[in-house]
Amino acid sequence: MKDRRSDYDITDDVHLNYADSVCSAVCTIFRSAFNQFNEAALIQAFEDCERLFEGDYPTYLPCDTLYHDKQHSMDMTLALARLINGHERCVAKDERLGAERAVIAVITALYHDSGYIRHEQDHRHSNGAEYTPIHVTRSAEFLKRYLHKINLGEHAQIAANMVHYTGYEIAAKNIRLPDDKWHTVGHMLGTADLIAQMSDRCYLEKCRDRLYPEFVLGGLSVTTDEQGNEIILYDSGEDLLRKTPAFYENEVESRLNILFNKVYEYEIAHFDGERHYVNGLGKNQSRLKRVLKADDFSLLRRKPPENYGTKNFPGLETYLNQHPLKKEENG
Repeated sequence: MKDRRSDYDITDDVHLNYADSVCSAVCTIFRSAFNQFNEAALIQAFEDCERLFEGDYPTYLPCDTLYHDKQHSMDMTLALARLINGHERCVAKDERLGAERAVIAVITALYHDSGYIRHEQDHRHSNGAEYTPIHVTRSAEFLKRYLHKINLGEHAQIAANMVHYTGYEIAAKNIRLPDDKWHTVGHMLGTADLIAQMSDRCYLEKCRDRLYPEFVLGGLSVTTDEQGNEIILYDSGEDLLRKTPAFYENEVESRLNILFNKVYEYEIAHFDGERHYVNGLGKNQSRLKRVLKADDFSLLRRKPPENYGTKNFPGLETYLNQHPLKKEENG
C-alpha cells in the first residue's frame, strides 16, 4: 500500500499547502451539510489567509515559524469542517450547530495561529515563535479586526473568545461564549488542532526538528523554580520526543476525552464509519514508542515539506546539526 504524501491531509486527497484546495474541500462539505451558507465569506477568508501566511497581507511579514505554518492551519481547518459535518449528520435537528456557527468556526480555525505572524515594523523579535506564550491572545486580536473587516463583526468577540480553546492562555472554564452550541464549536476547534497535527505524517520529525526550536525561542524549553533557578524542560528535539508519550497520556487524552467531550468521535459519521484522524494519531504514538524502545532516532527519516520558516529561521542549522536529516524512507 502506498504511503500518503507529506503535504496532503489524512486521507491523501487534499493538498494542504494550497489554500484553494482546502477551501474547495470545505465548501464541498458544507454544501452537503447545509442548505445554504456564507460561501463568499469563506472563500475570502481562505484567500486572505493564504496572503497572510505568504507575506502578501498588508503590514504583515510572511509566517516564519517552523512548526506552526500554513500547512498546519489548513490541516486543522479541514479537520474541523469534517467534525462539524459529522456532528450535523448524527444529532437531532434542534441540536445542530447550523451554517452560521460553522462558517465562523472555520474562519476562527484559519486564523487560530495568526498570532505567530509578525508585523512589518516588528524589530524586537527575530521570529514569530518568540510570541508563543501569547500567540493565542494575538490571534484573538487579529480575529476581532478581521471579522469586522469582512462584515461579520457581530461574531468578532465570540471568535476572539472561542479561539482560546486552542491554547492555554485562558483556562477553559473562563472562556465566555453565548451558549452551549458555541462551546461545542470551541471543543471542536481544540480537538481539530490536536488531532490534525498529531496525525500528520511527519509529526515526529516536525516535533524534533521544528517544534523544539520554536520552544527555545518562545522560552518554553526552560522554566524557573521558586528560588529562581533555571530548570531545563527539553534539552534537545530528541528530548522533547522522549517526553511526548507522557504529554500525550497526561495532557492530550485529558483534553480530548474530558475537556473537549470526545467530539473527535464525530469524524466517524463524516467518514462513514472510519477513524482516520484517531488512527493516524495512534500510529504516530506507536511509531514513537518503537523509536524510543530502540533508542534510535535515525529511524525518523521522513522529510516534511519546506516552508518559509525552514529557509529563514535564525540559527536553524544549530538545531539540525544535532541530528542531520537522513534520506527519507517510507514506513
